[in-house]
Amino acid sequence: MQPGIPNQTHRTEFVLLGFAEVHETRLFLFALFLTMYLLTLLENLAIIVVVGLDHRLHRPMYFFLTHLSCLEIGYTSVTAPKMLAGLLGVAGGQRISYAGCLSQLFVFTLLGATECFLLAAMAYDRYVAICLPLRYGALVSWGTCVRLAAACWLGGFLTPVLPVYLTSRLTFCGPNVIDHFFCDASPLLALACSDVAPKETADLLVSLAVLLASSVVIAASYGRIVWTLLRIRAAAERRKAFSTCAAHLAVVSLFYGTLFFMYVRTGAASSISFNKVVSVFYSIVTPMLNPLIYSLRNQGVRGALGRAFSCRSWKGQ
Repeated sequence: MQPGIPNQTHRTEFVLLGFAEVHETRLFLFALFLTMYLLTLLENLAIIVVVGLDHRLHRPMYFFLTHLSCLEIGYTSVTAPKMLAGLLGVAGGQRISYAGCLSQLFVFTLLGATECFLLAAMAYDRYVAICLPLRYGALVSWGTCVRLAAACWLGGFLTPVLPVYLTSRLTFCGPNVIDHFFCDASPLLALACSDVAPKETADLLVSLAVLLASSVVIAASYGRIVWTLLRIRAAAERRKAFSTCAAHLAVVSLFYGTLFFMYVRTGAASSISFNKVVSVFYSIVTPMLNPLIYSLRNQGVRGALGRAFSCRSWKGQ
């Protein structure tokens, strides 16, 4: 597209192909994904409610967990309802407007970037708690927690601004079928008629900035944690701390691994079919597993859930 000529987008809507290649199993996939989506909502809402009601959990670690649960609900709700409508064959379920497509891409990227930053903030919280316990109250005060959370959300909001703006400047004059179950950058670029090089470059640089900045904080924090734990003589305490860190690192590795695989490369040259599988994993499976790994395996949250749903609680005793 030549400079000075306005963006002539000939498509007012797109069609999300979804999982058309496995049409014979679409009802099974619908039941599976619906179950996972409902579990994600239930688990994360339970965390938010329990942490809010139980004063014992009004601590920085659980403050960050509630933000993580909000992110997981939003993260999966951006993509799952449209995907489920397409699998069920609802009229118009596979169609999405041009503005709706860009909005979905913006919000999905916003939430994903915010989660990267939040995981880094949680790693820093664990670093101070384990390595600098005497200074924990001063370094991770409530004011600090609020500022860290606000910075995570602000960074997440700013992340998709340039990539989505560049996407809006592209011309889509060919087929309008997106070979994906949501408006992701890679399959969207495959439909563009104009030069996508600036958009791909922006995607690469922004993705690297977000992932490297957050992963460096996580790696540095856990490097210090491991060094501190190795110097603890009590085997029981060391095993307990290592177990907690291992669970957190497993989810972080899963989340960051899929994001590095999906986005830190040029999008149009990728295998769309395989990307769908990976996208399902980090947009639906991971949000369902995170509450179990981060919270439901935590003794404080388990105790709070038990108190909340026990008969004694309902009776007001």
